[in-house]
Amino acid sequence: MATNLRLSEAAAKAVKAEAKRSGRSQQDIIREAVDRYLAAPERDAVVPERSSLRDIIIPPRTPFKHDIVPIDLPEGVTSLDLLDREDRF
Repeated sequence: MATNLRLSEAAAKAVKAEAKRSGRSQQDIIREAVDRYLAAPERDAVVPERSSLRDIIIPPRTPFKHDIVPIDLPEGVTSLDLLDREDRF
């Protein structure tokens, strides 16, 4: 099916840059993106070769922070005792 598509300036630049980087046509890149988005069954969902995982993985907006504070249980009390209570049922 043939169609016209209007891309934002940023998307158009990204498609052109990927075409130049990969040596593929812009049409092929857009077709693959649509197929992946729609999970078209006729196409393989193979990740194209990348120079590194940095091209694929989006970094988090904030760094990981482990906020869990350990709990000191009273002598003779186990975590199983905390989970095995009558008031939970």
